[in-house]
Amino acid sequence: MAKLTLQRRIAAKILKVGENRVWLDPSKTEEIKKAVTRADVRKLIEKKIIKALPKELKKPKEKKEKKRGPGSKKGGKYSKLGRKRRWIMTVRPLRKMLKELRDSGKIDRKTYRELYLKVKGGMFRSRAHLKTYLEQRGILE
Repeated sequence: MAKLTLQRRIAAKILKVGENRVWLDPSKTEEIKKAVTRADVRKLIEKKIIKALPKELKKPKEKKEKKRGPGSKKGGKYSKLGRKRRWIMTVRPLRKMLKELRDSGKIDRKTYRELYLKVKGGMFRSRAHLKTYLEQRGILE
């Protein structure tokens, strides 16, 4: 197939697009070769032998979550998991555990209230921590 660079360049200027967006009809190469002037190329554009291709839309890159280990994590202490979210994640299970102990009769209402306030004060790190505290005080066996 012939290069047809001159015709492509002239058509690009006329159509006001880049040379890569100029489409030349492959079945009419002989006719395109004869077009040497801007007027000749304009006639071919009118006949739809030369066209401007549509703009290609940028396709979004495949969305995939980056696996990030502790070595590549950026941000401060609470940037990945906020303080409030962390607090909620510790307090809710503790309160649920206290309610279960109270309802099952393992602790009385007064002890429940004391422990509830200690949980609110942030005294216990986890359910296991609360359990060991209760065992050490002899509240739970």
